[in-house]
Amino acid sequence: MSLPVTYLLVALTAVMWGANFNLAKPVLAELHPFVAGADRYLIAAAIMLALTYFRGERVPLRHARTYVILGIVGVFGFNLFFFLGMASTSPVNGALIMALNPLTTSLIAWAMLGDKPTPRQLLAFPVGIVGVAIVVLGAGAQVHVAIGDLFLMIANINWAFYNVLVKRQMPQDTSSVASTAGIMSVGALALTAVALVAGASFSLPSLHAGSALIAMSVGGGVLAYLFWNIGIGRLGAARAAVFLNLVPVASMLISAVSGEPPTHVQLFGGALVIGAVSFAALGGRRPVFAG
Repeated sequence: MSLPVTYLLVALTAVMWGANFNLAKPVLAELHPFVAGADRYLIAAAIMLALTYFRGERVPLRHARTYVILGIVGVFGFNLFFFLGMASTSPVNGALIMALNPLTTSLIAWAMLGDKPTPRQLLAFPVGIVGVAIVVLGAGAQVHVAIGDLFLMIANINWAFYNVLVKRQMPQDTSSVASTAGIMSVGALALTAVALVAGASFSLPSLHAGSALIAMSVGGGVLAYLFWNIGIGRLGAARAAVFLNLVPVASMLISAVSGEPPTHVQLFGGALVIGAVSFAALGGRRPVFAG
């Protein structure tokens, strides 16, 4: 695969992840957050299981414990708080909060694995935090933190823990496609169980919401994962991570086209977050993101 095609795939991945924040809105207008998360990963897991089967592979049960841990943390935990958060915050806020994830991952990797961040990452993190605080708190005399923003912050931390656990626990004797199918399946089942226990109603969404849900599952889930893996393999994590700055940019552009342009506060806070992540990525290592 040529280098320009690789760059294109990585850029498309970032755009699809950014679009997830906008696509969540019509989905949540019709579906309970628990149901939205369950439906998204029931679709994604089914596709990954089918892909695993057609590749002549199986999800190995000997790694069931690992898949349960990663599925609960990375699919169930992240999506639970992602959809709860997106139910009451804006796509731009959500994308900017999650844009801080590469730096959050670096700090958690330091605490759990002793993988010390680079000087650039240590300098960039407080700047990124300030940027997110500006976005979340807004401007003016009244300081207000939306519950959705808090949920997205928890989702951000949850995904950072998943990134670190993947490095420590992901099986090395199984293909990433088969392992991801196992992880997604666990997460989908856990999300479905919570939705059923909570009494949330599973219903068929409208064409508009259903199309957005499928786009999140196929584009922002399966294809984004596959494209990102190609990019990481060809470019390395540090070079690929620079493209993650397209995630909030894509969400901002989609919001603007939809008639909800970002505010001056969001633009200023976003510039700090994107600048901090860029500064860290250009001299850092191993940042990871996903939607």
